[in-house]
Amino acid sequence: MTKKISVGLLGLGTVGSGVVKIVEEHQDKLQHQIGCPVEIKKALVRDLDKSRDTNLTKEKFTENVSDILHDPEIDVVIEVMGGVEETRDYLLTALQNKKHVVTANKDLMALYGSELLTVAADNKCDLFYEASVAGGIPILRGLVDGLSSDRITKMMGIVNGTTNFILTKMSNEGKAYDDVLAEAQKLGYAEADPTADVEGLDAARKMTILATLGFSMKVDLDDVKVEGITRVTEEDLQYSKQLGYTMKLIGYAHRDEEEIEVSVQPTLIANNHPLAGVNDEYNAVYVYGEAVGETMFYGPGAGSLPTATAVVSDLVGVMKNMRLGVNGSSAVAPQFPKQLKADEKVLSKYFLRLHVHDQVGAFSELTNLFSDQGVSLERIIQLPVKDSDLAEIVLVTHEASLGKYEKVLHAIEALPIVQEIKSSYRVEGDGSL
Repeated sequence: MTKKISVGLLGLGTVGSGVVKIVEEHQDKLQHQIGCPVEIKKALVRDLDKSRDTNLTKEKFTENVSDILHDPEIDVVIEVMGGVEETRDYLLTALQNKKHVVTANKDLMALYGSELLTVAADNKCDLFYEASVAGGIPILRGLVDGLSSDRITKMMGIVNGTTNFILTKMSNEGKAYDDVLAEAQKLGYAEADPTADVEGLDAARKMTILATLGFSMKVDLDDVKVEGITRVTEEDLQYSKQLGYTMKLIGYAHRDEEEIEVSVQPTLIANNHPLAGVNDEYNAVYVYGEAVGETMFYGPGAGSLPTATAVVSDLVGVMKNMRLGVNGSSAVAPQFPKQLKADEKVLSKYFLRLHVHDQVGAFSELTNLFSDQGVSLERIIQLPVKDSDLAEIVLVTHEASLGKYEKVLHAIEALPIVQEIKSSYRVEGDGSL
């Protein structure tokens, strides 16, 4: 075994600084686990003169990525700089130079994970990416190692802390979306441009990774049906509460036999479900296995030290493999060909809120449309809309196929009595009044 393991760090922002802190402060524990010291030899930065909250000496900073990628003494490259295309090129070069790679980059792994893992295996290198999903929660390691003998049938979870913070505040404090988003940005939970979070793209990338690992299929980002939270209103949240549900942005992946569905969308979760109690910036992933039954992984989904903990845990995994001489053998190619469910096989309950003209026979016309498609109704609320001739109708269906439900929606939109479909969401579980 080598006397020292040298690490090159691509990026020294929030997570990168956390990695340095953990490596320095946990050196005794790391040496006990792997039998030798660990050193951050070089860190790629954009500005050599910028003041940084780290104990690394200035001599270890570099603006030239080649100082890391082509240094024969560097054993492991840790990527926490973000980005996709340029970063992909850096990591391909690192792997081709026989350097092991640890990354926290969900965007990169969702788009190019298969390619990078193949190159890693070809060069007998490790490529670990635990921190790319749910920050400090060891969900990927749980799927790959802890549940490797089981057959995973469903994964559903809250995998974006920004949207969970926003929905929690809107629901618990009755605040408007724009006000809570501004608060999240001020606290650092949301970016100046929050599009990737609030439109569900960030969660979709994470679900792509989870579905690929959990179902052992090559799932692509385009396979995920995505809807964000920007259209969720205070009224939707109040009706959710009234019906015994809590609104969450849920990543959902389900397998029936060999067919799968993967989606990200605002969902009404029954209050008795564990995910309903996951609030603020926290993440949680609920996993269903044929043998183990139901398990849940819960914890902080972002932040310097939680994410850095997952990165350094991957680093420990690389170093243990170095000691055993088994690097590059952990990646397993997908076992099954990808088969996506048709809409007629995607089953769920649905919440629908709409405004109709308050006239005789209006309600019968609506219910007939549902009956014609074989979609039955579980809950119905009808209230007058103040200072208008409209009525607000809220419906919750029994389980129905997405195909049938969308046919109902199209038919409803064409009805003269319908003024507007206000909202429509997936429903998970049975609410209690």
